[in-house]
Amino acid sequence: MTEPRKKARELKVGLALGSGAARGWAHIGVIETLIEADIPIDMIAGSSMGALIGAAHAAGRLAALHEWARKLTWRGIVRLLDVHLSEGGLIRGEEIVRLLETLGIHGAIESLPLPFLAVATDLVTGREIWLREGELTDAVRASIAIPGIFSPWHHGREWLLDGGLVNPVPVSACRAMGADVIIAVNLNGDLVGSARFPVRRRREVDPLALMTEHLPESMQALMRELFGDPETEKEAQSQALRPGYFDVLASAINIMQDQITRARLAGEPPHVLISPRLADFELLDFDRAETAIAEGRRATEHLLSHIEHVLTLYERGHV
Repeated sequence: MTEPRKKARELKVGLALGSGAARGWAHIGVIETLIEADIPIDMIAGSSMGALIGAAHAAGRLAALHEWARKLTWRGIVRLLDVHLSEGGLIRGEEIVRLLETLGIHGAIESLPLPFLAVATDLVTGREIWLREGELTDAVRASIAIPGIFSPWHHGREWLLDGGLVNPVPVSACRAMGADVIIAVNLNGDLVGSARFPVRRRREVDPLALMTEHLPESMQALMRELFGDPETEKEAQSQALRPGYFDVLASAINIMQDQITRARLAGEPPHVLISPRLADFELLDFDRAETAIAEGRRATEHLLSHIEHVLTLYERGHV
């Protein structure tokens, strides 16, 4: 067993986990690698998928989430997508909340063994909202409310959207929580400028048949247009691929978050920035968890000596 790190002075290390939809599985690899290397994590701030993974670790349930994600198939993903087109988004998100509760990722935030903060966005004012108290599942559900996909989440008297809209890599939140050294994870650094739309992967099931069977035929036709029709995918892939709904939505979100992230990190740089390479991930590639987790590990292992060096400098008071 690795000997605990001996600190020359008390030092609090914060982990800022960025937004990134399915790319967010990489956070699991980052956290596991830091733990194995005996790098302390004293607090976590997360945006969007970063909030979900951070909540799992703060609640002591990261291993359970990893095991569930490892087995996740597209059929399993579809079962979580409770389509409901009349609530400001395609997906209601209540199944996600039930999943968190099933995995043990719930309870009062202020009672967690590790300090935790989820970032969300006020739909009306555009203000950045820091969720540090209350039910953990509410905070996570609010933080993952990607516009155009998930319905806004009603929290207190506010309607909240995805935290990545205002603070994709919440370094500032970590600093406000009292972190002396901040390790940040940016999942979106290599997504803009690739000049291509990803070709939709063939799924082992027809997701639309499962997602839209309770909807009217007109709504089924709309959803088939949005997600792509398996019958015409092969023909579409043989031609110049025209961007679909999720291509446009994902690219727009990537462009926005890339610009915001660059500006925020320039003004509020972390002490260490981990940037996994995940440009080949589509927005909903949640069934590729092991690939993302492995990349999170690779990116973190590459920086371990640098992280150790930074912590040593701060522990000895040389910075």
